[in-house]
Amino acid sequence: MRGIRSSDRREVIALTNVSAELHQPWISPPLTLQTFKVYLRRCHQDDHEGLVVCLGGSEEIVGVININNIVRGSFLSASLGYYSSVKHQGFGYMTEGLRLAVWFAFEELGLHRIEANIQPNNHASKNLVRRCEFTLEGESKDYLFINGRWRDHERWVRVDTRSSLIR
Repeated sequence: MRGIRSSDRREVIALTNVSAELHQPWISPPLTLQTFKVYLRRCHQDDHEGLVVCLGGSEEIVGVININNIVRGSFLSASLGYYSSVKHQGFGYMTEGLRLAVWFAFEELGLHRIEANIQPNNHASKNLVRRCEFTLEGESKDYLFINGRWRDHERWVRVDTRSSLIR
């Protein structure tokens, strides 16, 4: 796993286009050079970390993980978004990538809490966060506007319980 770079644009756009049918009901990833540029600008803001999951021993991108809406101070929280390549599903790459992203959020960013908001019918995503020790906290009605309509989400949370101190 590493930070996303401008040079990743072609590979990420190809991944999202090949996997568009898989992603379409759940997210709206960058499908064009223009939308990738907007995404990359967001990744360079203080409240966002854009990460790519690479195949072991190579630079081949198999997924993307975003740590969004990072809030410091007494909250120390963020939300996650992620998606994988359709051709790399089922091999555990995103499980390993998400575990690394959780470690990064807690250890490197100093966060206390991260959440993944998942549409109720997205069983693959719910299984992924379960494998990474997230717990279901509740439901958020009309939480995100995706593909033309407001969608309900389940709120899955992971808290760093090792320390009660604000870093």
